[in-house]
Amino acid sequence: MDYEIRNVGEAAVLVVFGHTISPDIQRKIQSLEEYTEAHPFDGFEECVASYTGLTVYYNPWKVFEAYPDKRPGDTMRELISSYVHSAEMISPSAPRQVEIPVCYGGVYGPDLSYVAEFHHMTQEEVVKIHTAPEYLVYMLGFCPGFPYMGGMDRRIATPRRASPRLAIPAGSIGIAGEQTGGYPLSTPGGWQLIGRTPVDMFRPDNQEEPTLLKAGDHVRFRAVSEEEYKRIRGEKS
Repeated sequence: MDYEIRNVGEAAVLVVFGHTISPDIQRKIQSLEEYTEAHPFDGFEECVASYTGLTVYYNPWKVFEAYPDKRPGDTMRELISSYVHSAEMISPSAPRQVEIPVCYGGVYGPDLSYVAEFHHMTQEEVVKIHTAPEYLVYMLGFCPGFPYMGGMDRRIATPRRASPRLAIPAGSIGIAGEQTGGYPLSTPGGWQLIGRTPVDMFRPDNQEEPTLLKAGDHVRFRAVSEEEYKRIRGEKS
């Protein structure tokens, strides 16, 4: 397996599996993450997946106490290298299948009309194309629970807005280039907003699963009416 391990400061190592975004690399990252979490070493803190690699955070003092003959950074490079080879022998767990309801257009997706005009399509065609694929969640980032997904049809790939919005409603589903994703919190952002989900994507009170999605999930979007959106949210029509 081709990979590179880099020290990131004094409390983390980054394992890089390549320089392209691909499902194959994502599976390698997921296998290593699952293996590391199932076999935590002394000083292990957490793993954070990215498009092409996995960052493993650790407590250098605890690593040194467990392996006093070497510097923690050197210990970690050797230890994680052995983890990479062990993880190579296993397959990642089957991906979760997650369906996300989305109310497209109108006040919920103010940029749907722009995306349609940009591609010389109707809004209904954009929605049909956006809801057709099964998306792969490559990573979470930007804010808690924000999923970066691959697999969107290039026919609706659309550049980011020239002027980002200062506040985007939580649950907004957007497009940026060839990516699609969702805003779990109300934050500034420049993605083209095509819809909104009534499902909470960030649930800080749920300690076991504070985010709706995680890296490796497979996602399908389902178009719903405004009435169904409000019903799921518990709002009055």
